[in-house]
Amino acid sequence: MSESNSSSKVQTVVGWGLLALGIAVFAVRSVHEGAYAMPRGGNLFGGLGALLLGGVLVWPATPRVLGWLALAASPVVLFMGLYAVMSELEEVVSLYATDSGGQPAELRLWIIDREDGEWVGMSRAKAVEHSLDGARLELLRSGDTRCVVPVLYEDRPTVKAIHALKVEKYEVAQAAAAIGLYPREARDAAVALRLDPCPSG
Repeated sequence: MSESNSSSKVQTVVGWGLLALGIAVFAVRSVHEGAYAMPRGGNLFGGLGALLLGGVLVWPATPRVLGWLALAASPVVLFMGLYAVMSELEEVVSLYATDSGGQPAELRLWIIDREDGEWVGMSRAKAVEHSLDGARLELLRSGDTRCVVPVLYEDRPTVKAIHALKVEKYEVAQAAAAIGLYPREARDAAVALRLDPCPSG
């Protein structure tokens, strides 16, 4: 087998793999009940990037140089696409908020249940940017939408406890932590939010 044929086969295999990954980024979200959550930010980039590079690699008329460039860029897209798929494999909720510019924002979050309520975790910057503390927001969980009021906690014992429960619940988090892609313990910039039911009336 010539070197040219071998490299062509590698590009084709990688290309079809990227196409499958790109489709998975968009398809995996349909397993959750309720309104479909369109990928955004890095997740959207990973999905579209995988589809684009995959198409370039499997297209027979792709110039050789362009094929090699697509192959060289594929690890970045592969990482982002895999992250986008893995983050949606288990329970994910949508918290409908607004960003710092007043635009609607759908936050996709892992959630845990504790005896004192439902909790999520994120960076403090993200919580502040979306003015979550004390706001009346809509939460989509298991196909049902209801009103909640997030209460922000920054004390380290609470933040660490919530993060530990999250890692315990989500197998994807455990796998990602094992290879260094997700922190086993809460970072210093992390906060926890308890999602209290909105007061009646």
